[in-house]
Amino acid sequence: MAARGRVRHFGCDAVRGGKRSAIQRWSGLLGTHGDAIWHYRRSRLGMVTAAVALTFVVGAVFAPWLTPFAAAGRGVPDLSNRLRPPGAIHWLGTDELGRDVLARLLFGARASLVVAVGVVALSVLVGVVVGALSGYFGRWIDEVLMRITDAFLAFPPLLLAVLVAASLGASLRNTVIAISVSWWPWYARQVRAQVLSLRTRPFIQAAQAIGAPSRRTIAVHIVPNVMAPVWVQATADIGAVVLTAAGLSFVGLGPRPPTADWGVMIADGRHYVLSGQWWIAGFAGLAVVVVAMAFNLIGDVMRDVADPRTRGQLR
Repeated sequence: MAARGRVRHFGCDAVRGGKRSAIQRWSGLLGTHGDAIWHYRRSRLGMVTAAVALTFVVGAVFAPWLTPFAAAGRGVPDLSNRLRPPGAIHWLGTDELGRDVLARLLFGARASLVVAVGVVALSVLVGVVVGALSGYFGRWIDEVLMRITDAFLAFPPLLLAVLVAASLGASLRNTVIAISVSWWPWYARQVRAQVLSLRTRPFIQAAQAIGAPSRRTIAVHIVPNVMAPVWVQATADIGAVVLTAAGLSFVGLGPRPPTADWGVMIADGRHYVLSGQWWIAGFAGLAVVVVAMAFNLIGDVMRDVADPRTRGQLR
């Protein structure tokens, strides 16, 4: 009986211990005292803007299930409901083809999210590779790569994106490529500056002294130590990419109809603003501004979190 009681007691302790470890694992995802996530959660501005960004992502991913007018979001017209003002059925009104504006906004968030993530991912990939190689090897490799980078930086980013998009043609994929062409040089410059300060550190020299291959030194020791400011910049750039993509779509260089896009909605709706149908362009423009500001502010908060001098001042 005593042995059986001890077994039961041990089992309860094991279960309770398992629950505690699971709780600890989940709480670790929300940040522990003193780490970066914990400091970010202390910022009210950071949490509000993170909620806005999360709403944008959720709306884009689950767009077909968040509206009863999914067909309108995909571009199916309903001419019997043209230019209806916001009301009980169509909360944000309808456009010139009778499509629900809220549905178009949700499906347009999909295009914006794809472009933003695609541009940032491609720009970071190219910029980190170019900057790491340039800063680590130096000499003629640095000269060649940086002169190529300077050639891209010589053009205004929006103008270069317009030229590339006009050359490739209007599509979602070409929008990603066009904006990425004008975006990656900034990451290359940023990473190169970080690598130049890292390559003289003792742990890099130790790796070189024991004969570690250059590709391993760059991949294992250099790149992980330069990515923190890159992630901060990438987060802030998502909002700027959304704004730039809307600008390209506004001039007809974005996704082709009937694909929902915020820039196209603004371009189509501007013709009806003076006649009183402001909601087509108005809500799309508001969505662009709110999302762009949210990601820019998230980047600002992350920059303060990454800096020990300002981390304690977050409120």
